[in-house]
Amino acid sequence: MNAYHQPVLVKAVLEASRGARRAVDGTLGDGGHAEALRAAGVELLAIDRDPDAIRTARSRLGDEGIRYLEASFASDEALAEIADFRPDFILLDLGVSSRQLDQEDRGFTFRPGAPLDMRMGPDGPTAADLLNTTDKDTLREWLADWGDERRAHRLAGEIVRRREREAFVTSDDLVNAIRGVLGPRSGPDDFARIFQALRIAVNDELHGLVEALPALRDTLVPGGTLAVISYHSGEDRVAKHAFHEWSRSCICPPQQPVCTCRGRPLGTAAPRSGVVPDPDEIAANSRARSARLRMFRTAHET
Repeated sequence: MNAYHQPVLVKAVLEASRGARRAVDGTLGDGGHAEALRAAGVELLAIDRDPDAIRTARSRLGDEGIRYLEASFASDEALAEIADFRPDFILLDLGVSSRQLDQEDRGFTFRPGAPLDMRMGPDGPTAADLLNTTDKDTLREWLADWGDERRAHRLAGEIVRRREREAFVTSDDLVNAIRGVLGPRSGPDDFARIFQALRIAVNDELHGLVEALPALRDTLVPGGTLAVISYHSGEDRVAKHAFHEWSRSCICPPQQPVCTCRGRPLGTAAPRSGVVPDPDEIAANSRARSARLRMFRTAHET
């Protein structure tokens, strides 16, 4: 279970998985969701690209009734394993785990002196690599689209100017660049948005989600459920649009006189607006405010 899981969402997940025999936790984290699902008597396939997550969860949960896979849920390896497993229920919790946030050497934090890493797994370019090599226009797109930053053009230019003098290495380098554009009063909320945008880029999170969702849907048994917990508007938009389209009986262009598409819904999104934490939970934990759970139940065979 990842850093920002909330009791309302956990209850909704367990309710949606009721009656399931085989479930996939595609973002194992420290194993909170997996523990709750296993307590309900569900056989589990637990997946995470972070080897530390696999080790941590395995020490907590053991091996009985659980199969572990170190991979991204969007990878060909994971999708093949899930298809073979034939699950009734699949969960993706897209947050960063508390353990990852607390380990400064993982580089997800903007606390002083942390390395600019941000990789969920052991491979691929780090955040520092991307900051030091990515062209200005691409940086601007990341900051605007994934960081909701209105001054993305200026900030991308500031990053390029600074790296020409000295390479980005630690969180301080990026924080100073942000302050150089947003001003000295910029604070944790600003840093969190920008660091989040960079993390999404490092781990190719949105592209992976777009590609994986239909493949995951097709691995479910008829009547199975795909659940996605998101913490970013871009992630939520991907799930929302996919689930909405799959719920439609016709996806032909409006001007087309005769339906030539599938002609039936692939299932239903319920509830359509998703599930969010209640006000008391948000008041107790401000990190809860952006969490949203969306679910799609596949159609039964006819």
